[in-house]
Amino acid sequence: MFIDEAILYIRSGKGGDGAVHFRREKYVPRGGPDGGDGGRGGNVIIKVTSTLNTLYEFQHKHRFIADDGEQGGRSDRTGRSAEDLIIAVPPGTIVFNQATGMIIADLTEDDQEVMVCKGGRGGKGNARFANSREQTPRFAERGEPGQEITIRLELKLIADVGVIGVPNAGKSTLLAAVTKAKPKIADYPFTTLDPNLGVAWVDDETTLILADIPGLIEGAHAGVGLGFEFLRHIQRTRVLIHVLDGLSQNPFVDFAQINSELALFDPELAEKPQVVVVNKIDIPEVKNRWAEIEKGLKIMGISPIAISAVKKENLQQVLYKAVDLLRSLPTYTKEPALPLYQPKSDPKQYQINKTENGWKISGASIERAAAMTYWESDESIRRFQRILETIGIDRELRSLGVKEGDTVTIGQYELEWRD
Repeated sequence: MFIDEAILYIRSGKGGDGAVHFRREKYVPRGGPDGGDGGRGGNVIIKVTSTLNTLYEFQHKHRFIADDGEQGGRSDRTGRSAEDLIIAVPPGTIVFNQATGMIIADLTEDDQEVMVCKGGRGGKGNARFANSREQTPRFAERGEPGQEITIRLELKLIADVGVIGVPNAGKSTLLAAVTKAKPKIADYPFTTLDPNLGVAWVDDETTLILADIPGLIEGAHAGVGLGFEFLRHIQRTRVLIHVLDGLSQNPFVDFAQINSELALFDPELAEKPQVVVVNKIDIPEVKNRWAEIEKGLKIMGISPIAISAVKKENLQQVLYKAVDLLRSLPTYTKEPALPLYQPKSDPKQYQINKTENGWKISGASIERAAAMTYWESDESIRRFQRILETIGIDRELRSLGVKEGDTVTIGQYELEWRD
């Protein structure tokens, strides 16, 4: 099954907690602090793997959570950092931030990657807080929480040539005839429900990657039929082979209709060079109409090629013409991946709201600081209090009228206010 869209929940690993420990050695009655730092949490990285051509893996798996870093140890031992979580995707995958709709990355090259969630920093051990005034710190720092995001993956096939046309024009038969692809073929509309890829060997040194796009009908750009789901796959191609059905009542209308749908979906699609072919020339009825069809298309400025996909007539001529068009185009340079922009949080940015139960303080940095605090340690709590004073939250709460015993909520922690 061809899957070209997926929505995933991503979360990086939490940093390991810092350790509180003091040296305990014979003949060393007052060993200093030696608690080590926690390890880094695992990053979540999306990486291109050229052997993939669908997002099928994500049909049933939608949550990807990296491992947490290990806790720090005694003797200044740093906890082990977690392995990065690598999510493999096919070339042509675009990564969107589901909440904002903005592009995080456009991944087109093999091994190209983007980090979507950075692992949390390991918490500092108590050895890191020792100084001339505080020689025996009995507190450490918890690991930094991991980041989380919901992303949408969208796959656009990457091919040299896109094969387009109305349903049942013979696109899949053409693809099967010139490549080793094995698409489903039958004599009724919409046989092809999924795009198909194949590689055609034009000569010993030239190959073409062809994508057979499901048949387009009128209104495809607005989501009618199957068109809306698959029009985007044509955007990656550089040349189009436009297959006309020789048995159609009006192939000229079919030709104009398909090109209109392309232009309505994306104006640049209408500018792509096309090799126009009239299929089923092996059928006597089509052979008798060929002169009329050829004349009508030439009036439109088109020089068509008569082919039989079933009998494999004139197919090499079509491939050669597609190669000539590709070589006449400017050198294709893929757009570099768009990096994920994550602005650094300003520690002074916060918001205080009065609630029925007390006060709620919101802000990325202060919530992260709360999550990294050892609430079991009085010294660690005093350190957090100093952070509140430095940022200005303490002063603002007092000005808003906080009272002894009021509940102050920061992130997932509920604290009791004391003067």
